[in-house]
Amino acid sequence: MTGPYIFGLELGGTKCVALRAEGHHIVEAVPIPTTNPGSTLGTVDELFARWRRERQPDALGIASFGPVGVDRGRSDWGFVLNTPKPGWVGTDIAGRYRRLLDVEIGFDTDVNAAALAETLWGGAADTSCNAYITLGTGIGVGCVVRGEPLHGWLHPEFGHLKARRMPGDDFPGNCPFHGDCIEGLISGPAIAKRSAMTGEQVEDAHPVWNGVVHDLGELLVGLILALSPERIALGGGIVCARPWLVERARGAVIASLGGYFDNLSRDINRMIEVTALGDRAGPLGAIALGMTRLATCK
Repeated sequence: MTGPYIFGLELGGTKCVALRAEGHHIVEAVPIPTTNPGSTLGTVDELFARWRRERQPDALGIASFGPVGVDRGRSDWGFVLNTPKPGWVGTDIAGRYRRLLDVEIGFDTDVNAAALAETLWGGAADTSCNAYITLGTGIGVGCVVRGEPLHGWLHPEFGHLKARRMPGDDFPGNCPFHGDCIEGLISGPAIAKRSAMTGEQVEDAHPVWNGVVHDLGELLVGLILALSPERIALGGGIVCARPWLVERARGAVIASLGGYFDNLSRDINRMIEVTALGDRAGPLGAIALGMTRLATCK
């Protein structure tokens, strides 16, 4: 036994992962396509029910694409809110699993959860403020301040910021809410639409990546200016497949800030990194939420 027995659910735009862990050691993880709530969560229900027959979990952590309700005092806590993901608006995820499992539940965005996992077990253990950016089906940003995921009126939605456009880039964007926000410009679907190819087919030398680097740099600049994180971890399918984007984005940040911070060139390699947890950042984020909730309730 290495710690509490935690179930986790990471809900992503393309796939979700149902998992169970002892402490932060993953015992089993099962990927499931994210289609509609009935099909996707129905498969999760079956897995959780089977695992529960073997042993009752101590807690559950749910890390979901957003936006989601994160205020436990509000009636929409645990719900998916006005997401671009078709068919998921109004889905009561936390309530569903509270009824199924009868355990304490930690619930947050997938990116806040990944930032928490980086704080606990990744490259941000020595920080008081860190952020996590995912580049994939969507663009999400999570932040942890003094060990707590950042919440206020809601939670960070930096991926929907509007940024200075790269000169000559007239792509209208594909975000259904904001058009050419960062997510509308450089998410996986946006890259596919720009290039008329799937992300896997786009060669590293394709000019579409110049726009990705520019816009990612603008996102990083906004994050640095707004929150001053000591560490920013980048993950998601796009970064994991092309980690060289991070090095180029560092250069874009330095160029955009124009010498405003004296020590930025010295510190930037440590400040902006590929996630230390790799493709485990999201699943471990769900486990981190469950463990943190369990500790809070004791």
